[in-house]
Amino acid sequence: MVWRAGQLTGDVQLQQAADNLLEFLLERAPRAEDGTLYHVFGSPEAWSDSFNTAPPYLAVRGRFDEAIKQIEGLRKRLWDADKKLLSHMWNEGKKKFKRKDFWGVGNGWAAVGMTRVIQALPPERGDDKKRLVGYLKDLIDGCLAFQRPDGLFHDVVDNPNSFVETNLGQMLSYSIYTGVAAGWLSADYIAAADRMRQAARKKVDRYGFVQGVCGAPKFDRAGVATEGQAFFILMESAAKKMMRDEG
Repeated sequence: MVWRAGQLTGDVQLQQAADNLLEFLLERAPRAEDGTLYHVFGSPEAWSDSFNTAPPYLAVRGRFDEAIKQIEGLRKRLWDADKKLLSHMWNEGKKKFKRKDFWGVGNGWAAVGMTRVIQALPPERGDDKKRLVGYLKDLIDGCLAFQRPDGLFHDVVDNPNSFVETNLGQMLSYSIYTGVAAGWLSADYIAAADRMRQAARKKVDRYGFVQGVCGAPKFDRAGVATEGQAFFILMESAAKKMMRDEG
């Protein structure tokens, strides 16, 4: 946001702030020996959330190799090939999961992050784009295997005893609509995305809050959150763009 604002306004301070952030990510942020960035200060942890933090920004700033390296490092630590889902938290120092659960919103962050990196890759990075699209499709397929009849998912995707959650559906819908519009996801995914979108729209209360998302501030129960609001808007925008592009 700071970088885009600097571009649009020409504000030198915003542009410098964006450059400082890029320099921090590339040079000074805490990371594992292979260069994978840690998600938090003070503990050597890789989270599924991280797919949508540094990688999209690195990609739009033209640091494609670094963006892809981050995705590969996170996937190496968190991906479960049997479930086709990502665990939530890995502690690099202890070489074990801090939270092995397949957190729904964490998988949503990963889908969105990969979607944004794929969008940012230039045509000459076709092989990289193809590989990331494969990762994204595998993740979407893994999530859809647990989609409920109402179109939503449980907070821990494979745990039906966890609460029913709204935001993963919005995040996957955004990724699907974006991928279909761009031509790198099959239109076969639209029906599942539409079910998620319809379910999310039913969760909007009379004040405009999307209810039932993994709720702030502790994200351990259904509630409301800024992410839930943001991804409703992104989902709607992506759906309308896809429909407009289809004619």
